[in-house]
Amino acid sequence: MSLITSVTTTAGRVSQDLRASLHRARAEGEKRVLERRHRRALAVLGERVHTLAREGDIPVAALADQIAEVDARRADVEAARAARRDEDTGHDAVVAFPVLGDDAPA
Repeated sequence: MSLITSVTTTAGRVSQDLRASLHRARAEGEKRVLERRHRRALAVLGERVHTLAREGDIPVAALADQIAEVDARRADVEAARAARRDEDTGHDAVVAFPVLGDDAPA
């Protein structure tokens, strides 16, 4: 009878630990979803403010530093994309794996 009691007690503890772990994981997942939504909303808001400032609908003076920083970062991203496009993006498999070359032994 002691073995059955021990197994039952252990199974109960494992079950409680599993429930607690699932609860924590669900809470953490919901928190991350909310954080992503918040970041997305802030990004949309920032994009809208940037557009309105560029169009002259809101005063730029208060946001001049932030707008300049956004524009500089966008320019950096575009320059990096252009540089990456200009580079040969094909992988030179023969250099990495000489066995794939035409003169490789069969």
